[in-house]
Amino acid sequence: MAISDKQVVQLRAETPSCEEVIHLNNAGASLMPDCVFNAVTGHLELERKVGGYEAAALARDKLDSFYSSFAELLRIKQEEVAFVENATRAWDMAFYALPLREGDRIITHAAEYASSYLAFLHMAKRRGVQIDVAPSDASGQIDVESLPALVKPTTRLINLVHVPTQGGLVNPAEEIGRFAREYGLTYFLDACQSVGQMDVDVSKIGCHVLSGTGRKFLRGPRGTGFLYVSNELLDDLDPPFIDMRAATWVDETTYQLASGARRFENWESYVAGRIGLATAVDYARSIGLPAIETRVTRLACYLRDSLERVKGITLRDLGERKCGIVTFETANESLTQLVPRLREKGVNISVTGRESAQIDLTKRGILELARASVHYFNTESEIDIFCDLVAR
Repeated sequence: MAISDKQVVQLRAETPSCEEVIHLNNAGASLMPDCVFNAVTGHLELERKVGGYEAAALARDKLDSFYSSFAELLRIKQEEVAFVENATRAWDMAFYALPLREGDRIITHAAEYASSYLAFLHMAKRRGVQIDVAPSDASGQIDVESLPALVKPTTRLINLVHVPTQGGLVNPAEEIGRFAREYGLTYFLDACQSVGQMDVDVSKIGCHVLSGTGRKFLRGPRGTGFLYVSNELLDDLDPPFIDMRAATWVDETTYQLASGARRFENWESYVAGRIGLATAVDYARSIGLPAIETRVTRLACYLRDSLERVKGITLRDLGERKCGIVTFETANESLTQLVPRLREKGVNISVTGRESAQIDLTKRGILELARASVHYFNTESEIDIFCDLVAR
């Protein structure tokens, strides 16, 4: 079912800042709806009144609903999800738990995000692992047909960015899942930019690990993230560090890891943020992820078509399938001028640079790109205003 015009009006009313700003930076951090803002500030107010520990005890049901909400969102089991303070740390907790040894190989792709590739380089330096970068096909997505030739006896992991930070490309996550199963590889999926704008079904994708953030398309608060770890992989992972949330101190010489993915959590965390993120997931589910994906895709197509008509604009999105992130270069104005000029007019976009995606952008000869990212509360009239401002 599609999101109706009447629903859009209501959704925008539940995000009052839509009246103040044209927000096309949802791939950076989206706007929180009222229910999420109220959930966060309401818990902070409760902490102020009764104390932090006492407020957490009173909010136990809502804190526990974090797991059931994500289980429904991603089609996973409740014990397979953990709350982590951000997407990078969530991914790190699983990656650094892998029993990688000297000579083990990792397959990645040119679209890889900086933080993950830095971890690969770190592990190459510490343990002598090898990194294999899979080529792209003609559309710019990972070339699935080339992957078997990359697999060696020591290949252990394939890591894929579902949607890269530097463009609207959607990598074929389900096809990579089938490949990973066939060759017995562990499969990590960075879903930081996909969960919330797309209907992400882990049961279809078949990844062992998935990480994401709250602040982007889920419209949750900053300082929140989540980690999915399949029960199938759990016993093969040794958490890089533990505390009294991740494990129980049994006696002077022994400890027992927490069950499920919660062994990757910290005891001290952003309680109000976790409540806010659970609320954001429930809000998205109430709208319907298939409906959200349909509207976001349609708005992004409208944006690309509109920008193509602007003189001096060159679209830079790759991929056979594209999502709500639209990247472009402008011949008439530097991005250091364009972004603040738009902000003065109440329009938010962002810049994605080579430091975030060295392999991809260097190979394409791009230093930086303007990035406009739509969400379901945006409208065609907002896109028209944005494109008119860019043209000026």
